[in-house]
Amino acid sequence: MVEAVSSAACADQDAGPDREATRDLPPVPGSRRARLLAAAHRNRVDLLAGLGFLVLAGVLTHGLWPDPSGRVLALNPEDQTLYEWFLAVDSRALLGDFSLLTDRLNAPDGVNLMANTTVIALGVIFAPVTLVFGAPTTFALLAALNLAGTAIAWYAFYVRVLGAGRLAAALGAGLCGFGPGIVSQTNSHLHMTAQWLVPVIIWLVVRMLRAADRAPRAGGGADRRLVTSAVGLAVVVTVQVFVGEEVLFLAALTLAVMTVAHAVADRRLARRAFPAFAAGMLLATGLALVVLAYPLWFQFAGPQGVADGMFSPYYFSADLTSWWTFSPLSLAGDDTAARLTTGPAEYNTFLGWPLLLVGAAGAIWLRRQPLVVACVAGALVMGALSLGPDVVVDGTRTGVPGPFRFLLDVPVVDGALPMRFALAVPPLLATVLVLAVDRARRGGGRGRVVVPAAVVAALLPAAPTPLATEDRPPVPEFITAGHWRDCVRPGGVLVPVPAPTPREPWPMRWAVAADAAFALPEGFFIGSYGRDGTAAMGTYKQPTSALLAEVARHGEQPVVSEGQRRQAARDADFWNASCVVLAANERHAESLRGTLEQLYGPATRVADAWIWRP
Repeated sequence: MVEAVSSAACADQDAGPDREATRDLPPVPGSRRARLLAAAHRNRVDLLAGLGFLVLAGVLTHGLWPDPSGRVLALNPEDQTLYEWFLAVDSRALLGDFSLLTDRLNAPDGVNLMANTTVIALGVIFAPVTLVFGAPTTFALLAALNLAGTAIAWYAFYVRVLGAGRLAAALGAGLCGFGPGIVSQTNSHLHMTAQWLVPVIIWLVVRMLRAADRAPRAGGGADRRLVTSAVGLAVVVTVQVFVGEEVLFLAALTLAVMTVAHAVADRRLARRAFPAFAAGMLLATGLALVVLAYPLWFQFAGPQGVADGMFSPYYFSADLTSWWTFSPLSLAGDDTAARLTTGPAEYNTFLGWPLLLVGAAGAIWLRRQPLVVACVAGALVMGALSLGPDVVVDGTRTGVPGPFRFLLDVPVVDGALPMRFALAVPPLLATVLVLAVDRARRGGGRGRVVVPAAVVAALLPAAPTPLATEDRPPVPEFITAGHWRDCVRPGGVLVPVPAPTPREPWPMRWAVAADAAFALPEGFFIGSYGRDGTAAMGTYKQPTSALLAEVARHGEQPVVSEGQRRQAARDADFWNASCVVLAANERHAESLRGTLEQLYGPATRVADAWIWRP
């Protein structure tokens, strides 16, 4: 979206026939209940739209709801385990037990939460839900609410800021909240689907621009709106950092591109508003940096912090063909298209050819509107960047350099995943469609029906299907019944066998079930364990955990040497382990138990687990 939407509509602009149906009714005297009912009647269309988005989100995530603790997203269970652990750790803020360097994983070094894709703000806000019902319930709730909340926020933006009619707003918001990319990211990437603050950020920028445009003519009133908009923008940006930095980065980059494009398309507005608008943006940036200075320093230079990315932009780049292909998670898609991306959580580009054609037609029709020019410019730039350093077409590297190559040496930016730049395109495309439908509805004639029908026809093939889910193994009774408290003190270190890894993080679910009351060694996280302190996924294994992982993989019980026993004692001291735990239902449990007894002596059976106190 773009700041300068004043040329498209003003906040108090008439929204057309749809709004006429909901004009304010005469004041209703009486009780608060009567006033609430009257307000609901006035806004019944908006309420129905919001309810529709909530229902759709519930349908898409319904597979998790029969038993959130026993169900998992089948296409990305590893990341779901990670995010449930994040939510469990975040919930401890309500208990006064929280730090940006958490000691509940990777004992004894800990994990820098700012350097990971945590959702700290969401985890803290929903901490009561987590502590009462468990992190899997919070995860399922957020998976649905992020989709519905994003759609509702964009709907409100289109209606209240752009002055669009309800039908146009609903169609555009549906694409923003339930487009192929965001539905794909719902496969466990909560930090990418929580986009409901983006329209709020844009609204505050628009409000600031309108105040700046009036400033030369108005005076004090405009100045106050400029300042309050800047302060509000700083607050919302700060919150978004603790919801999902990557979404904020994409929104900021898109807005920067569109600002330039809009200024070129409407030079008079740019000349009038630039001085005051620039001052407001500087104020907002300064206020946000004051609050974020320490968290950002902690992220990049603090303990376990990383200043680089660990993912190859050559691998995580979008295939050009994928743009006009239907997502495997959409009504018209099929699994063969999965070869065009890296995994089921990254169908970021798969808009399908009907949407691209209708969007292009709408952009050509409305080409004289500066807002449309800005949307097209933003979509083209972000879409081109998504192709990565080398353009790939239908799985074949062409050798043609992509625009992202110019960002390869830019600090922080060079660590971004190019294919996720495509997530900025659906809201821009949706805005063009909203403006086209709204103009057709206002203009009358056959276009009043033809244009909305064409947009609906283009959206239907890309409509999402419910997310695939499956059962997951239960957490051992040793954990769920609280027997772990007799083995490890709260905050102490419990060593599960085998230890969690990025590929197999399943023991982290033990900590989740205990609300992260105890710590684990190693695990699934981003830390500074790469060459020369660069970013790496997880950490190196201690010799004992490597030995046990090998037994767990192949099931062959080795003969343990005296040196390995001494090493096992040193590793237990390194972890500061209170106890070592092997679940009875673990694969190759007998071989693991035999190996552990050689290392640490006879086991003690507690419920459905064997324990050792090294």
